[in-house]
Amino acid sequence: MQFSPEVLKQCWFLAGPTACGKTELSLQLAEHLDAEILALDSMSLYRGMDIGTAKASPEEQQRIPHHLIDVIDPHEEFSVADYLTAAEQCCREIIDRGHVPLFVGGTGLYLRAVLRGVFEGPAADWDFRRELEQFVEAEGNLALHARLAEVDPVSAEKLHPNDLRRVTRALEVYHVTGQPLSSQHQEAALPADQRPQHVYWLSPDRDWLYTRINVRVDLMLQAGLLDEVKTLLAAEQPLSRTARQALGYKELIDHLEGDIAYDEAVETLKVRTRQFAKRQHTWFRNLEECHALEVTTTDTAVDLLDKLLK
Repeated sequence: MQFSPEVLKQCWFLAGPTACGKTELSLQLAEHLDAEILALDSMSLYRGMDIGTAKASPEEQQRIPHHLIDVIDPHEEFSVADYLTAAEQCCREIIDRGHVPLFVGGTGLYLRAVLRGVFEGPAADWDFRRELEQFVEAEGNLALHARLAEVDPVSAEKLHPNDLRRVTRALEVYHVTGQPLSSQHQEAALPADQRPQHVYWLSPDRDWLYTRINVRVDLMLQAGLLDEVKTLLAAEQPLSRTARQALGYKELIDHLEGDIAYDEAVETLKVRTRQFAKRQHTWFRNLEECHALEVTTTDTAVDLLDKLLK
């Protein structure tokens, strides 16, 4: 499943790790391009998950039209293929209005899917996934990763042991089809003449970014993240598996369900967010379509816009 080349080549992309300063730069870039923004974020899709996803505020959405935000309820699932279908439809509508589609976000899997297409694969086997969840609880992440290495060493080499969602999916594809995921999904870049030319990612100083992440977590908690999680848990429909695992939500759910103390949940959230930012950096660095935009500790959004346009 793949974007049509004529649509893809008209798109711009601004990616980067969490808390690196994408939001204000994206707004200024959108104004410069006369663009509309498409959220490149797997969790902004969920209604009611606002604070923990750093979703664009109502004021920001009024300043620039945003799409692929608040698409589904927290009890629903939304596959990468679903995202690709919705994104292409949005892009066509934006282009028909005479505007530029500008993707902004930090979900590397979605970025790669838009740029290179996606292998849809078999439907989820929830019984098998539960077996793997129980295996992880008993044996740990490294043991699950070792199981993947036995049947699909190519995928195992690409995936971090802590990336449980993707390790699980790779094992599930092998379990259902009898073939390794790596042999079914060749993740090659499109030929140069079919690629979009404007794919950028923000590459900040790591220590500076980690400080910003710690501050952002504190600000989210001050803004009411814990109450947001309580509201989600109290909803009539239970959270989907994906929503429960979302960064910022899983840790507080663990606290609210009595598994860990509040202070431990907060510290765990900060550590996991820093680890996530490191994985995001690896995603974008390894996509040859992406052009790195170095971010210094003194850069403003105006400075970054000037760098990008040059």
